[in-house]
Formats: sequence, structure tokens, C-alpha cells
Amino acid sequence: MKIVVSGYYGSKNGGDEAMLAAMLEVLREEVPDLSVTVISLNPDYTRRRHNVDAVPWLDIWSIIKKIRASDLLISGGGSLLQNVTSGRSLYYYLAIIFFALIFGRKVMLYAQGIGPIRGVLAHKLMNLIINRVDLITVRDRGSLEELSRLKITSPKIFCTADPVLAIKPAPLDIGEKILARHSINRTGKFIGVAIRHWINWENFQHELAAALDRISDATDAKIIFIPMKFPEDIRAAQSTAALMKKNCAVLDEEFTTQEILSLVGCMDVLIGVRLHALIFAGVMNVPMLGISYDPKIERFLDSIGEKPLGNLADVTLDKIFDETLKKLSAHKNFRDDSLLKQLGELARRNAKLAIDLVK
Repeated sequence: MKIVVSGYYGSKNGGDEAMLAAMLEVLREEVPDLSVTVISLNPDYTRRRHNVDAVPWLDIWSIIKKIRASDLLISGGGSLLQNVTSGRSLYYYLAIIFFALIFGRKVMLYAQGIGPIRGVLAHKLMNLIINRVDLITVRDRGSLEELSRLKITSPKIFCTADPVLAIKPAPLDIGEKILARHSINRTGKFIGVAIRHWINWENFQHELAAALDRISDATDAKIIFIPMKFPEDIRAAQSTAALMKKNCAVLDEEFTTQEILSLVGCMDVLIGVRLHALIFAGVMNVPMLGISYDPKIERFLDSIGEKPLGNLADVTLDKIFDETLKKLSAHKNFRDDSLLKQLGELARRNAKLAIDLVK
């Protein structure tokens, strides 16, 4: 069975690479001899990291050749079909789907986060192309609502969960060795922080830095910045750390999915702006606090019965401090994990639906 996977892969974004790793893990459980080609921004990187074939994302002829020889095009996961963070990427991902439809190949949207979609042209193209795919799974109810708003009703549609929620937890010794390499002893409380640059985030940066200083004073916890995207998140962490008065650690390396999972698992609380940092916390059973810059953050937190601290524009020092202390005091008894277990099963269902579609 031959599958082509289209997504934002090869960009050294820990969340996207984790999605691909999780997809491959569960798909290969279903079909061990599966042949996978990934459309990648960096094919060599993708081949090495995931043990798959890969083609460059702008090599249209190679992409068409691979699609024609495949049984199924998977578009996803992630928030590919939206035009808020990028106006052009929506049309690129729609074009890849269009090629598969032209050649009569099966097409599945795999655990996607749909929308927001803005503009008349984008709305019409979504309606025209996505109504012709074979199967859609979305990772949250907000995406279902967006499909309804766009009048996409023809394919079979299921609400499942983000692919990463199906990934197996990582052993903690991997993260402990990384921390030791950075001269961090595995004693006391650890607060993990996973942030990114975003428009008009300067006020948030100051509020976060002041909150982390106060948390460190009140609890003697170590503050550890964990990068999800290399090297952009390291720069975001370093600029925030420079505003702090207390000591903290910025892990200035590129990590694999297993390494990030393990590092998150070593934390007592994870404060995250990155969606997949929060999902990693869920997988590793670590209390999390999310700060929103995109509807996908609220959608995920809502799915596990939690709410964001606020967004980058309005979250405050006091809110970050107070909620972090609450999570620390409730560690290991912080949440009924039945919702996360259900989401893990739904995430695995994506792969079963994909294979069944071809069979």
C-alpha cells in the first residue's frame, strides 16, 4: 500500500514532526510494510528522521508522479487549511489535494484543524475542492463547526483527535540525561516553558518573565525553556530569559520527538503557548497551563476540560503565578485523565479509517 503525506514537514517544528511520527507509528501498526512518501520542506531531514521517502514541497512534477503512483493522499495533520497565519499556504495545500482528485486517487484529511477561513475566494475553493475528498477527520469540534460554516457536507466526516495524542509516552531517563548535559540536577520542582514569537507579544513577554521570577522566588522551582521549533523558539526563550532576574535554563538544542516528550515528562508543570507542547504534557501526564494565540489552543484545552490562562494580549503576571501554584499543589491529582485516554483512542482511529478507506 502506497501513501503520500502532505503537511508542514521538514521545517524543524517539533509539533509537526511529532504529528508525522505519531501518524507513521499508528499507520505502520495497521500495515507494517506500508510505503510512505512525505512532501517535505527538507527531504533529507525528513528521510533521516522518519525513515520514509520524501520529495521537495516545490517539486511539483515529483509530487504529481508520487501521487499518481499512490493509493491514498493524506493531507494533515495540523492546521493546514486556514489562512490566518499564512494567506498562501491554504492554496498550496488545496492544490496538492486537487492533483490527487484529478488522478482519481483517494484523499483523506487526517485529523486536521480547520480554519479560520477568511475571504470569498478561499471560501469558494474550500467548498469546491474539499467537498470532493473521500474522508475527513478533524481534531476538535471547532473544526466541525468550521466545515459546517463552509457548507462542506459531502465527504464522510468524523471528529477524532490530534495524531500526537496516540503517541506512546517516552521514558524519563532521556530527558534527565539532556538536563544533566546542561548541568541541571534532577532535584526540586521544574517549571517547563514552551513559547514562540508572535505579533504584538512584547507585553506578554514582560508579564511572563515577571511571573516566572515570582514563581521561582515562591517555590524555588527551576525554570526550563523547552524549544519546540528550532531555532526560532530558542530565540524567543532567550529574549524572555533576558528580562528575568532569577536564574533559568534555555535548552538551546534541536530535539527529537522522543526527547521533547521526555523533557516535558520531567516537568512538574508545563506553561505553553505551543499547542503540541500542551499535547505532550497530556501524553506525559504533566499538569499544563495554556496561553492562546490561535483558536486551536482553546479547542484542545476545551477537549480536556480546561481553559487557557488568557491570550498573548491579556494574560497577566498574577494569573500565571496563581494558576501555576495551584497546579504545583495539585500535581499528580490534577485532572481526571479519562478524557485524554478517550482522545488517545480517537487519535488511533484516524489510522484505522485511513487504511479502511484504501481497503
